[in-house]
Amino acid sequence: MTMSSGTAPIFQSPAMKTVVRTIDRVGPSDVSILITGESGTGKEVIADLIHAVSPRAKGPLIKINCAALPRELIESELFGSVKGAFTGANVDRDGLFRQAEGGTLLLDEISEMPIDTQSKLLRVLQEKEVRPVGGRTTYKTDCRIIAATNRQTEEAIKSGKLREDLFYRISAVSVYLPPLRERREDILPLANAFLRRFEAQAGRAITGFTPSASDAFRAFDWPGNVRQLQNEIQRAVLMCDGNAVDSRDLSVTTVMANKESEDLTLMEAMERNAILQMLKETEGNKLETAKRLGIGRQTLYNKIKIYGIEA
Repeated sequence: MTMSSGTAPIFQSPAMKTVVRTIDRVGPSDVSILITGESGTGKEVIADLIHAVSPRAKGPLIKINCAALPRELIESELFGSVKGAFTGANVDRDGLFRQAEGGTLLLDEISEMPIDTQSKLLRVLQEKEVRPVGGRTTYKTDCRIIAATNRQTEEAIKSGKLREDLFYRISAVSVYLPPLRERREDILPLANAFLRRFEAQAGRAITGFTPSASDAFRAFDWPGNVRQLQNEIQRAVLMCDGNAVDSRDLSVTTVMANKESEDLTLMEAMERNAILQMLKETEGNKLETAKRLGIGRQTLYNKIKIYGIEA
């Protein structure tokens, strides 16, 4: 995903211009930042930009997806471990806090981190010291923390998914990324940026989009947000027969066909299409699909049954 062409942001919407202004102001500081927004809105890209404009830009930017690691591994990944601390710990290992020394550590999907690990993380942030799993020695840590979540923070706190005290520690500044459907001015600039990238990668000479393709982009609600738009452009570059991407090259144009043939509402048709696209992207992995769509696994199963989607 990209948010800029060269060094100038390509966003046109007032909402994203406000986000960029906020980053310009707080990026050069060392304050902790919490980025919120739906899956696929570009939270990781914003973290990249914050790091790039900070005094720590020459240091490492280390990222961890807290939803991607099992409970028994996340603490050793974050804090490190000593030899013999657990089965398979054959050598001492530096954790991500120590790897991010002098730089930035992105804790993506922090509300998916186990609550007991959140308690240990809070202690590390308060004391600026980290102790490897199984170790007796603590080490000073110096890295900037950026956290991100696709959950509503108030609901995450209320449901016990996110510790309230940790929330206040990591959210000195909060940056909200609105979904793409609420900033339609950004759709075509982003689509053109992706087109330039993917046509170069594919060795194609595609000049742009036909009016019908542009209309389809603007009309679609993009439930998968910028990530879905990026995937759509990559696919269209490969499928395009001419020197411009046309609406017939787009999979999103099947939404209205689905609506007409299956008597679905527009929202239902878009939701069905988003699930289908994400299942393709994850090669049928339903757990990963649910995570990327920001819904529960059982909710996904129910929708697959309702929409008659075959695995």
